[in-house]
Amino acid sequence: MTNAGEREFYVIIERNEDGYYVGEVPQLKACYSQGKTIDELMVNIKEVIELCLEAENDEIIPEFVGIQKVVI
Repeated sequence: MTNAGEREFYVIIERNEDGYYVGEVPQLKACYSQGKTIDELMVNIKEVIELCLEAENDEIIPEFVGIQKVVI
C-alpha cells in the first residue's frame, strides 16, 4: 500500500551476461538502471524513476496491466 501522494511502479528485472541485474520500468520512457545486487538495482532505479518523472512532466503515464508468458 502506498501513502498519499506516492506512486507505484513495476520494475522488470533481468540479469545480463556480466551478472548485473538490469531493471526497466515499462510505464516510463527510457527508464532503466542496473546494479550488482537487486538491492543496489532498486536504489538506483528509484533515482532514475524520479528523473524520468521530471522529464515526463504532465504526460499521461500508461497503466501497467501485467506480464504474460508465451511458450513457443
